[in-house]
Amino acid sequence: MTDPRQSADPRGSVARGEAPSLPPDGEPQQPAADPDHRAAQSAAESAAEGAAGDDAGEDTGMSFLDHLEELRRVLIHSVLAATAAAILCWFWSGDLLDLLVQPVRDQGVYFTKPNEAFMIRLKLAGACGLFIVLPFILWKVYGFILPGLYRRERKIITPLVIASTLLFYLGVVFSFLVVCPLVVRFLMSFGTAIMHPLLGIGPYFSFVSQLSLAFGLIFELPVLVFFLSMIGIVDPRWLLRTWRYAIVVIAVASAILTPPDAISQLAMAIPVTLLYMSSVMVAIVATRRRRTKALDRSDRSA
Repeated sequence: MTDPRQSADPRGSVARGEAPSLPPDGEPQQPAADPDHRAAQSAAESAAEGAAGDDAGEDTGMSFLDHLEELRRVLIHSVLAATAAAILCWFWSGDLLDLLVQPVRDQGVYFTKPNEAFMIRLKLAGACGLFIVLPFILWKVYGFILPGLYRRERKIITPLVIASTLLFYLGVVFSFLVVCPLVVRFLMSFGTAIMHPLLGIGPYFSFVSQLSLAFGLIFELPVLVFFLSMIGIVDPRWLLRTWRYAIVVIAVASAILTPPDAISQLAMAIPVTLLYMSSVMVAIVATRRRRTKALDRSDRSA
């Protein structure tokens, strides 16, 4: 009779030169893995897949010609929207022109060419139409570049696009409602008893439009500072330590972008300085949060 202990012990058969018994499927059994090791491995694989999903952009599968076609469609839609808005604004161009010359209504404005009044109303309608549909144009352009962005880039760029648009509108409105009336009245006060102002509508329109555009662009400074801080090009703490030099740069830029008078320069330099300091503070907080998240990810990976 065979000893039951020998049949139950596979090492005994190996010692006797016999082949070990196999499971019914004919494959040797593998030793069971450690449950803790399997859980750690699955967690690492899940983290790697999540990171890859965050870093991956959307693969649209579009060729170069498809991208050109999409860009052409964006440009056509933008031009059509601006043209339609300009045509609508033409019907109110007279009221818009009265609003434009409100600060110099007492002195009056004149046109010296037969077609100057028509051209000014046309330019005013076009500028107001573009001003109205600017968010739509930016939305179309952003939708064109959106598929090529990573998810982490969208989290940064999307708020920046919204903030830059709002700041541009804020700068233009602030210039038109606050700065332009102050600057015009200040400059008109230099007349004398024998030197009276005779304003042409063309130069006056250029003056107001250039000043408003300058304020709209200079109000983008906080977005620029925040963006450079987020991508690591500029350290916000260094900007905070060099605030004196920043004020000098802002004053020089205000002197270049505005007419050569103290009122317009101060009207631009003071709010831009406040926006600059606030943007540096926000960038410091955002940079600290970004570094804290990076340390947390490195600790988890370690």
